[in-house]
Amino acid sequence: MTRTSSLHGLDWAGVLDEEGPRYLQVVRFMERAITDGRLRPGDRLPPQRQLATALGMDLTTVTRAYAEARERKLLHAKGAMGSFVSAPRFDTAQVVDLGMNIPPPPQGIDFTALLKRGVDQVLTHTDSHLLMSYHPGGGSQADRSAGVTWLTPMLGRLDDARVVTCPGAQAALAALILALSDAGDTVLVEPVLYPGMISAAAHLGRRLVTVDSDAEGMLPDALANAAIAHRARAVYLNPTLRNPTATSMPLARREQIVAMARKHDLRIIEDDPYWPLCEAAAPPLARLAPERTYYIATLSKALTPGLRTAYVVTPDAPARSAFLSRLRAVTLMSMPVMTSLATQWIHDGTAARLLAGVRAEAAERQTMAMRILRPAGTAMPTEATPTEGIHLWLPLPGRWTARSLTMTARLEGLAVTPSDAFSPGPPQEQAIRISLGGVKDRMRLKQGLDRLMQVMEAGDPSVDAVVI
Repeated sequence: MTRTSSLHGLDWAGVLDEEGPRYLQVVRFMERAITDGRLRPGDRLPPQRQLATALGMDLTTVTRAYAEARERKLLHAKGAMGSFVSAPRFDTAQVVDLGMNIPPPPQGIDFTALLKRGVDQVLTHTDSHLLMSYHPGGGSQADRSAGVTWLTPMLGRLDDARVVTCPGAQAALAALILALSDAGDTVLVEPVLYPGMISAAAHLGRRLVTVDSDAEGMLPDALANAAIAHRARAVYLNPTLRNPTATSMPLARREQIVAMARKHDLRIIEDDPYWPLCEAAAPPLARLAPERTYYIATLSKALTPGLRTAYVVTPDAPARSAFLSRLRAVTLMSMPVMTSLATQWIHDGTAARLLAGVRAEAAERQTMAMRILRPAGTAMPTEATPTEGIHLWLPLPGRWTARSLTMTARLEGLAVTPSDAFSPGPPQEQAIRISLGGVKDRMRLKQGLDRLMQVMEAGDPSVDAVVI
């Protein structure tokens, strides 16, 4: 038996509150209605002509919306009977990736067409021989100019001589560790941090010492004490939409950290991949203390990992030269084709459009995730930290440890990341990071989050004995 979703039964006028192409407004409205239960599997949608008349849209616009909804597996047609909300599909044999932190694919953007057009433009404007040759200098003039354009919202106008184009943030981070410390040296960090920094420091023979922090970030007095006690020369910070907690350091705390770094002559490594995803981010540390901050900005977390392009801003020319020499030891050069594509997209405005699409999709996914992970009336003490960006941090109820939940979720076809992956020592709390961009389809993400909630509510602490 079907329940007719009449125009009066569902407030379709909400479609008109959307932005972007009108057919996608209709599709996004359907997705939200399905997510929050206003539309359920088997519900019949209004006839296309009737909906077009009610919304004041062309019939072709609504027809295109229904076709897109069918493509996304939201609807299915039954001939003359009309269009109906599809039953959710969930394949437990395939892992739903809530562990890989990448930006979600923007709705309404055809990446295949975008890549074809972008590569064609690169080949039109660049000598193909140069694309197949060595480029060991940290980027061409055009590449550094693109970096300046990308970085201007964060840092203001820059001299492109301070900018180095790198093949991803991880290589840049390893080179900075080599440039700013010696084997056995201490690098000061917050208690939870990006796992790539933990791995790089371990392999390069540096010691990470955690500095006491609160909800706003590293404590200035604790930073001063640690700098003295360990004779540290460098501090690593990820102040905006931190990985993994998704919190941001306010301006006042940034200014205090900068003051302590100046007082104790600390060099700051600022890893800032998520700043472009934040609506009102505080100025980066590199803007407050450009003379001692090495700033890393990657396109992988804001646009797409496939570009493998990051920019490092150094304090001055000698610092740039020292960094470049270590970067060449780690990786000789950026990939010319992908770097040129990133440069093309930044210069022609494609990157800005992609970023806007990623932010819009991330916001939709955050809203959906919060609704699922904090359902009304739940008895669970668990709550996720509401935030912007592409991930969230979920403290766990007492009956779960991060590793037991990670293992149980894996058995259910769900990949999440436990809190101990983000700590150089024992984790301070039992939590998981949930990444919202690794699942291409938004409805499949919803199914994965629903299943994760079911796992957490059921509870199975017996898997604590399993080692992963």
